[in-house]
Amino acid sequence: MEDGGSTPWRDHLFQWDYQDKYDFILVSKNSSLDSKEEGKRRLYLSALEQKRFKIKKVRDGNQIFYGVRAPPDIFQKYVRLLKNPDRDNDQNNEDNVSTTSRIRIVHFILYNTGSSQTEKLDHLITLGVFETAFPLHNLKEGVGCELQRKWINWRTCLCTQPVKQIRGYFGEKVALYFAWLGWYTVMLFPAALVGSAVFLYGFVHFSTSQISQEICTANNTVMCPLCDQNCPYWPLSDTCTYAKVTHLFDNEGTVFFAMFMALWATVFLELWKRQRAKDASWWHLFTWDEEEEELALELINDPEYQLEFYQHSYLRSTLILLGVASMIAILIGIAHALVIYRVVITVVFMRSEWKLLSERANTAAVLSGAVLHYITIVIMTKINRIVSTYLCNFEKPRTFTDRENSFTVKVFTFQFVTHFSSLFYVAFFLGRINGYPGNYVRIAGEWRLEECHPSGCITDLFIQMSVIMVLKQTLSNCVEFLSPYMKFKLRTMKDKKCRIHCEQGSESNIESWRYNYMLCNVHIFSLFDEFLEMVIQYSFTTIFVAAFPLAPLLAFINNLLEIRLDAMKMTKLQRRLVPRKANDIGIWLQVLEAVGVLAVITNGLVIAITSDFIPRLIYKYAYGPCTQENNGEIDCLTGYINHSLSTFRTSDFESLTQVSRSAYRNITECRYRDYRSSDDYSFSVQFWHIFAARLAFVIVFEHVAVCIKFVAAWFVPDIPQSVKNKSLQEKHIYLLEELGKFPEEPVDSSFESSV
Repeated sequence: MEDGGSTPWRDHLFQWDYQDKYDFILVSKNSSLDSKEEGKRRLYLSALEQKRFKIKKVRDGNQIFYGVRAPPDIFQKYVRLLKNPDRDNDQNNEDNVSTTSRIRIVHFILYNTGSSQTEKLDHLITLGVFETAFPLHNLKEGVGCELQRKWINWRTCLCTQPVKQIRGYFGEKVALYFAWLGWYTVMLFPAALVGSAVFLYGFVHFSTSQISQEICTANNTVMCPLCDQNCPYWPLSDTCTYAKVTHLFDNEGTVFFAMFMALWATVFLELWKRQRAKDASWWHLFTWDEEEEELALELINDPEYQLEFYQHSYLRSTLILLGVASMIAILIGIAHALVIYRVVITVVFMRSEWKLLSERANTAAVLSGAVLHYITIVIMTKINRIVSTYLCNFEKPRTFTDRENSFTVKVFTFQFVTHFSSLFYVAFFLGRINGYPGNYVRIAGEWRLEECHPSGCITDLFIQMSVIMVLKQTLSNCVEFLSPYMKFKLRTMKDKKCRIHCEQGSESNIESWRYNYMLCNVHIFSLFDEFLEMVIQYSFTTIFVAAFPLAPLLAFINNLLEIRLDAMKMTKLQRRLVPRKANDIGIWLQVLEAVGVLAVITNGLVIAITSDFIPRLIYKYAYGPCTQENNGEIDCLTGYINHSLSTFRTSDFESLTQVSRSAYRNITECRYRDYRSSDDYSFSVQFWHIFAARLAFVIVFEHVAVCIKFVAAWFVPDIPQSVKNKSLQEKHIYLLEELGKFPEEPVDSSFESSV
């Protein structure tokens, strides 16, 4: 390691140190003085010096570190233009701005300094002139030390997060993310309890359900073959276990749980809005204007800044819509490919010589299809980001926030379709468009579409959801944490100096710089990835939750780990995020509200269409034994299974040679799941009766759920009265001071009216 050089722009660098603290560190490869990269580097550093930035150059092996510190007048301008926005922050330094604001301002100036658009820092990093740029971690003193004690350890995983300290170290945007994640996790606890109770109710009645008992004893009920060639007839009793498992998720508590989760989603969002309003008020950011701050930073960086106006192009918007529609069509096509895979693999499994696999062909096909779906999710996630970035660049948003919002909507839309398109097929189309024996719907005129199990399709949906959710949460967390951990360990192992001497907060500048350099890089949308992961999880927790009541429990357990893993990753494995101001979670709130509305619609359809709740209800009160007088102690669902199966004459098969009768000879009739006449196979009266009841249920359920959501939203105000009163009081004091008067006694702004 060596200092210095005799270049003209460095003559005064070591005369200034400001207690040896630096706002940002630039890193470049060691190159010859006459190289093209060195020339560009000198021009950029000279541009910073013209703005009176102080720079310290330190050569360390193959890297050159540049410590950068901004002059105090930059921060004085920031305070003057925005009327001291950090007045409530305990971490203010000698320039009267917080450390987070200082880093944010310096970051903005560094990335907007240059002789032209192609000479700015991000382009210089792309060209290899600089290798990277980052602010320094400081976990040995101040809020960093408090974070280590209260946040970055497993002993505090059940404790309240130190949001104030997180804000003081990472800024408001990161603090709001963890505040939202903590609130979401707390609210998951009652949902997890109710979902577990519904599951346990089904578990208690695992073997005593009337429907399960009928299926388990149906040894003489012969079902039609599940494929065309070399597939035998089979007794309904073979699916005894499947029927019992179905009752775990499709029982009397399903409707209640779906309605509960619709209310839960609304209450969660409304209470979060209140908590967010309190945080923004405490931080004096309730009326903060992001556009005003951006303009202030532009003027601080360049007093001659020319205002860039908002623009809109209908042609560009049309092309973007076409691009989004094309991408969605591709994703839906991938979902169709997964359907074809399941159809083909089911036949392959049925023909397998392995008896266990052939007997469980449907379940094995569902499991393998779910794993393949997860693999497509992993692959398409990367492609979705690339396409979204391209579309955002083509859209040309004016500000970073506009770009972030546009990118968020596009990526979430693509990710949502990737995750849920196959689930929508399983929930609403599987077994309903496949036709009937003798007239099956076929893919490419050869393969039959799948059929639902006689006890319903909801177990297929449960298997699909549980596999994807469990794999996503476990593998994603492992990759998300272990990837930066292994990269950091490998880099420190290669660097003997860092392995021996690097300790965070070291008294030596170069050791601290080297340590931070060894940490994993963070990109500008790092926090976006965390939000996206949690919002996708929220979608799994609310959409189709009627088919998977354990989803809130899995999400709750995952989030307890997620908070600490994210904390450790952000502080000990990654370079410090550039802090950003914010007074809410941005476009994500609108995304969560949209998911909540979709969850109401979807869960209503799951109960009405996927579940057997409506057919059982119709049978119980219109066709079953309880409709007759003096029915005694008989269960009202007795005979339901036999009633829900239609009869097919085997002589009407498309080709008798396609059906094997090795197991059952002289069979003239077989049963299949549907409501059709045994004469001409047209829909029976009961089919239309159930269809009308399903339609009525969807309409009633969704209207009731939506009304409950609106009532809950009205009953729980978005902004607490205490926050409104505090804002009103501050306006009153300001106006009195403008008139030269002063209030006698401040009103208690914490008062909240109960009227």
